[in-house]
Amino acid sequence: MADAALFEFLHTEMVAELGAHHSDPGPGVSAGVWGEKVGSGGGQKMSLSVLEGMGFRVGQALGERLPQETLAFREELDILKFLCRDLWVAVFQKQMDSLRTNHQGTYVLQDNSFPLLIRMASGLQYLEEAPKFLAFTCGLLRGTLCILGIKSLVTASVASLPTCKFQVVIQKT
Repeated sequence: MADAALFEFLHTEMVAELGAHHSDPGPGVSAGVWGEKVGSGGGQKMSLSVLEGMGFRVGQALGERLPQETLAFREELDILKFLCRDLWVAVFQKQMDSLRTNHQGTYVLQDNSFPLLIRMASGLQYLEEAPKFLAFTCGLLRGTLCILGIKSLVTASVASLPTCKFQVVIQKT
């Protein structure tokens, strides 16, 4: 239980710190981390990109620590099932609630009580803040999939707190 609370606190602080540094670039337009122009709306995109990148690296590290027998998946669906069960339990101490697919490379993973959104679920006023709390996890999923040999695009959406959906689109090479 203490590990979950520490992770949640660390994640909240990362979101707050990156939001504070990128939300107000000051008067005019300034240069971002990679030299692109950052205006009034660009700061949040920059912080989400940084959070997603951090999650990607953590996902890679988790994927590198998987037992070798785990890496012998036969199909994409087996890998996604692994993410929903084993990875989710390792990170959030619970399984993902549902996994759906169109059998054409698109998967929707749904968590009805996503731990990083539970504290925000008290009102609709926090709904617009939810994407900040999902960027790291999108990166985490994408990084783990990358280590398992799957190039993907991962996005998240929230219709009502604390439920969220992660859409994984497998990019065919």
